[in-house]
Amino acid sequence: MRVSVIGGGTITDEQAARAAAVGRELAIRDHTVVCGGRGGTMEAVCRGAKTEGGTTIGILPGERLEAANEYVDHPIATGIGHARNALVPLNGDAVVALAGGVGTLSEIGFAGIYDRPVVGLGTHDVSTLDIDLETVETPKAAVDAVERALEHRS
Repeated sequence: MRVSVIGGGTITDEQAARAAAVGRELAIRDHTVVCGGRGGTMEAVCRGAKTEGGTTIGILPGERLEAANEYVDHPIATGIGHARNALVPLNGDAVVALAGGVGTLSEIGFAGIYDRPVVGLGTHDVSTLDIDLETVETPKAAVDAVERALEHRS
C-alpha cells in the first residue's frame, strides 16, 4: 500500500529519528512512502525508507523536480504551493501524522475529508474533530495501526 507520512519541514533531531524509523518500518513491510518531498520530516522518512530499499514519492509545492530531497524516487511537481497539502493524503491509502505545524494540521484535515485512516505519532490532538485518528507511541505501532485500519476496510 501507499502510506502518506506528514509532518513538519523544520524538526528536531529526535523528530527526524522518529520519521526515519517510520520510513524504515514502512519499507521493511513493502509499503510505498508518499510525502511532500522536501526537508524535515519528508526527508527523514524518505531517508529511512531508502535504507531498507523502499520506494518514495514526493509531491512538491513548486514547479521544479530538482527541489525534491535526494531520497525521493518519484518527484511530482505541482506548482500549486500549499494547496499541494490536499494531494499528499489523497495519494496514500492511510496517513501517519508526525509532529508539525499548521501545514501538517491541514493535511490531517484533508485526510479526514478523503476518509483516510490517520495514525498519530507525536502529532496534534484532534480528538474533538470527526477524524478517524488513532494515536500510538512507536513507529512500529504506527505501521501496525495503518495496516489494521485498511484490513478492516476491505
